[in-house]
Amino acid sequence: MRILIVGGSGFLGCEVARQATADGHAVTATFASRAGSLPGVHWLPLDLRRAGEIEAVVGAVRPDVVVNAAYRKGDWGVTADGAIRLAMAVGACGSRLVHVSSDAVFSGSDVRYHESATPDPVTPYGAAKAAAETAIRLLAPDTVIARTSLIVGDGGSPHEDFVHELAEGRREGVLFTDVIRCPVHVADLAAALLELAATDHTGVCHLGGPDAVSRHELGVLIAARDGLDAARLPAGRRADVNIPGALDVRLDSGRTQRTLRTRLRGACEFLRRPD
Repeated sequence: MRILIVGGSGFLGCEVARQATADGHAVTATFASRAGSLPGVHWLPLDLRRAGEIEAVVGAVRPDVVVNAAYRKGDWGVTADGAIRLAMAVGACGSRLVHVSSDAVFSGSDVRYHESATPDPVTPYGAAKAAAETAIRLLAPDTVIARTSLIVGDGGSPHEDFVHELAEGRREGVLFTDVIRCPVHVADLAAALLELAATDHTGVCHLGGPDAVSRHELGVLIAARDGLDAARLPAGRRADVNIPGALDVRLDSGRTQRTLRTRLRGACEFLRRPD
């Protein structure tokens, strides 16, 4: 397949590109400011806020599949408008789209969320993701919208970096005990996205891990794996501070998991310290 990965220089996009290249696909990846360094990948600059650039890149690559893993939390132009423009361009050239969305589309009022749940975001980022989902489902009903949760790896993710900085005293901050999510390993998520890209799946899919853990519990797991002192990780409650955001959001990924060969491991498994 010819695969175009939008946001290919990011944490998730880079792993999707790595796996797609290893599987023998022809991979083009885009970057906003700095190209990645993966061999075998053709890199192109792309600013999702510029409709002309989107159309030019999609038209030049003529991909079979586009995976949108672009991420800019505070930018509506990228997260909402850019994603919608991308879906329109992909549809115009007859390609398939796999759009990565987020559990941020939910408020946490229902705690457990199936794929059929209606988004009810409580943050600007969640609202942007929900707006993109709504428009894309109308404009490109054959798209896969893959909602995921906190993305962790074997080092290098923002969540892991934050834990290291806290444990080593290089940063101020708190890990909340009342903010609960279903973390997923970046390699599992990338493999699942590529599997969905190669099938006839459409609509909303949930790709979260099976373990629901708090931000603090996740930090303790990362610290244990990496030999850090977990006692140095400050704990607190988001409910006690004036920071907007959902508390307990658990993606129910059971239906999607039953259709995939790729197994989405839970945080307690993939963060287990090797013997």
